[in-house]
Amino acid sequence: MYNKLIFEISKPGRIGYSLPKTEVPSFDLPNELSREEELLMPEVSELDVIRHFTNLSKKNYGVDQGFYPLGSCTMKYNPKINEEVARNANFASIHPLQPPTTVQGALEVYATLSDYLSELTGMSAFTFNGFAGAHGELIGLMIMKEYHMKRNDTKRTKIIVPLSAHGTNPASSALVDFEIIGIKTNEKGLVDLDELKSVMSDEVAGMMLTNPNTLGLFETDILEISKVVHEYGGLMYYDGANLNALLGLVRPQDMGFDIIHLNLHKTFSTPHGGGGPGAGPVGVNADLVDFLPNPQVRKVNGQFELFYNPQSIGSVSGFYGNFLVVLRAFAYLLTLGKENVAQVAKYAVLNANYIKEKLKGHYKLPIDDNFMHEVVFDGLISEKATTLDVAKRLLDYGYHPPTIYFPLLFHQSLMIEPTEVESKETLDAFIEAMIKIAEEAETDVELLKTAPHHTVVRRLDEVTAARNPILKYRDTLND
Repeated sequence: MYNKLIFEISKPGRIGYSLPKTEVPSFDLPNELSREEELLMPEVSELDVIRHFTNLSKKNYGVDQGFYPLGSCTMKYNPKINEEVARNANFASIHPLQPPTTVQGALEVYATLSDYLSELTGMSAFTFNGFAGAHGELIGLMIMKEYHMKRNDTKRTKIIVPLSAHGTNPASSALVDFEIIGIKTNEKGLVDLDELKSVMSDEVAGMMLTNPNTLGLFETDILEISKVVHEYGGLMYYDGANLNALLGLVRPQDMGFDIIHLNLHKTFSTPHGGGGPGAGPVGVNADLVDFLPNPQVRKVNGQFELFYNPQSIGSVSGFYGNFLVVLRAFAYLLTLGKENVAQVAKYAVLNANYIKEKLKGHYKLPIDDNFMHEVVFDGLISEKATTLDVAKRLLDYGYHPPTIYFPLLFHQSLMIEPTEVESKETLDAFIEAMIKIAEEAETDVELLKTAPHHTVVRRLDEVTAARNPILKYRDTLND
């Protein structure tokens, strides 16, 4: 029964609520605002509603249920103490229009976390006004553009984005009206330094770089890359998507970066997915602090206040960003403590390389190197089955599949990121399932081609679903 849509269990006249008669007077809507036909709503009891949505929730999959090895997305566990702190009424009940004098604790969180992130990254200051990582990219690029404009250097209309960069970088650059120059990777999966030098000019505003890159490899020429860009007057932008591999060990500023955005949902254990709420803090070096979006938090005579800097790029969000998400990240760092932050990166790198060594005899490893937080295979050594087949078969073993067909550098990309939170026992069980699937590809490939077999729905027509999605319920009985 509860595999049906809620409309399908609807019965005329069945209700699940009892409300007192309203004291609000009724009035007629203007014709142009009125529906031409009655709104289709399910008629169900309270028990039906509870069972329906409870059963739907069980069909979902999250990191609280099991291993979630999405590469690049860093689906790490969100400790429950973070949630407890964020739900504290003294924080959760704050209204954004309250005077700064009444929210000194919240502003202190902003200021203190800015100091912590500055220490971890080498930047001079952070803003928390960004609503997500991609929003942080946009803010960082706006700062880069404003920096050049204030210097009357209007010819800088181009930005360099390596093919190994994070996937949202080209889109964010286009939104700021930069012309994107893509540069290839070399045989080691790293930025091709010769190609970089060949495209540099005084028209380049800067370079966006993810380090480690999307292949999970550290850019060993990073100091030379930064030097080349800076010599031509450009700025270095650090996409913090993969900071989980370096946290507490390497500071982006020491690598030559001027601007950085961080994905709190990736490295700092805040919720991920579902479209938000999120947070994408942006940090800058000392020369760019004035350009951070308004309002900015500063401390004057022992009191925190909101400051509107006339040099700022302006406001980029309503009020001050998603405070409760920022609070979760703050709680996470306090829980780790300065002495334990570096363990995050060490265990993340260890886990990724452990998986690499165990699976490279069964899956193609186009670049056999020491990886950082994630490892990218190019599909099965057996070519009888595709990466998509592997992903679908993993569902039968109870695992959410890794990222597939990204990065685009390989034809059958299979990107696995275990994060630091997973135990050896969990990794071993996942590795065993992956090896069994590789063996099945040789002995019973049809098992993979027709997978999944034990899920609520079987393999979907994903092309049709993407091109012709059905986004609302249709009452087929009355069509």
